[in-house]
Amino acid sequence: MVNEGTTTNGYEVKVMPASTVAPALPVQEHRLPLSNLDLILPPIDVGVFFCYAGPAGSGNPAATLKAALAKTLVAYFPLAGEVVANAAGEPELLCSGRGVDVAEAYADGTELRELRLGLPDESVEPLVPKKKAGAMCVQVTKFRCGGVVVACSFDHRVCDAYSFNMFLVAWAAAARGSPAPPAPSFHRAFLAPRHPAPRSMAGTLADRLFVPVSRAPAPPPAATSAAAANRIYRVSAADVAALQAAAGPGRTKLEAFTALLWKLHARAAASSSSASSCCMGVVVDGRARLRADGAMTSYFGNVLTVPYGVARAADLRGTDLAAAAGDVHRWVAAAATGEHFRELVDWVEAQRPEPTVARAYLGRGDDGEDAAACVVSSGLRLPFREVDFGWGRPAFASYHFPWPGGAGYVMPMPSARGDGDWVVYVHAAPEVVQVMEEEPTVFRALESSYMFGSGEIN
Repeated sequence: MVNEGTTTNGYEVKVMPASTVAPALPVQEHRLPLSNLDLILPPIDVGVFFCYAGPAGSGNPAATLKAALAKTLVAYFPLAGEVVANAAGEPELLCSGRGVDVAEAYADGTELRELRLGLPDESVEPLVPKKKAGAMCVQVTKFRCGGVVVACSFDHRVCDAYSFNMFLVAWAAAARGSPAPPAPSFHRAFLAPRHPAPRSMAGTLADRLFVPVSRAPAPPPAATSAAAANRIYRVSAADVAALQAAAGPGRTKLEAFTALLWKLHARAAASSSSASSCCMGVVVDGRARLRADGAMTSYFGNVLTVPYGVARAADLRGTDLAAAAGDVHRWVAAAATGEHFRELVDWVEAQRPEPTVARAYLGRGDDGEDAAACVVSSGLRLPFREVDFGWGRPAFASYHFPWPGGAGYVMPMPSARGDGDWVVYVHAAPEVVQVMEEEPTVFRALESSYMFGSGEIN
């Protein structure tokens, strides 16, 4: 019995009814409050997928994944629960052990190498499941060639990509029968507000980066998710190194890349009368900033902030990459401190129970003018080499985040080739995508031969 099917460009995926995989050991039902840094996340789902060239000859991949998932959910029990509202109307985790919905799917009419993964709307969308209940869901899609795609969607309020990467590594280890990695920590005291609370949070960096929803300006008229284009590109290691060199001494690869994106958005704004400014944000992880001793290395949850910069598009077009990278470095460094994260926890506490939002997503300039907005989130720690379920490393992997907001979203990740290249997921306005593709280097088309040409992973 087929539950549903998706057909696009002659590529059909038949999805069977999902089964629910519960933790292998009973879970005592309880409520786990979300931390203040979880509460700054909107109710959105994040997808991630892994392509394997030929695991179908290694028994039953779906059965292996389900058995390993049941074992892994014992330690990662929040993913087997669901987000519900508490008495104050705030979201919190109901750790009920309901389990994770896992669907098996079949793409018999095509081969994995035939997918145009650079165009995720047509190729990836049918492979990444839409979560209907619970905190997470999985889809395992088999292809005619014997290839398999393992894809997950998870509630961003439950955890960030760092946390989900920990889960993926543990799940793969369980499937291989390898020793389990260190268990996750849910020690909310790491993110407890300070007592007594600071007298005033006005004018703090947290107050400048986030805003209560009731005071958030409406998004620009042009900022509609329906108009967004989704792409996956590759960036060569040589181009990454050249960008970093052009950005100047002391600049990271991600800062250089962000500066380039900022300038490309300014170039795209030249053809748009709706945005005279460009707002560029960067997601910053706070684990090492809050605890330099490594105590938060295994913390499961969200530990993120989103610093940003705004500049007139005309000014950005007239500046060089090094100057733009210097600005990026300045506002990222200001937020990458333990004091800012402690301040952000206190600031959220002062707003509760009202929800808040990161200003970087709102598409507004310093004077309230419309701004083309984009946020960069590093996926460079995606542990693709450790997501081996017993049939080898993935030939390709990427996060998938066609979110409903008006701001663009760009996520660079390491290529599964292991040669220093990047894979970059892009969700942006069509005019921005056009400018990116006109760039003579950096954003290169993602070709099947690049991923599956040799049939082997280095």
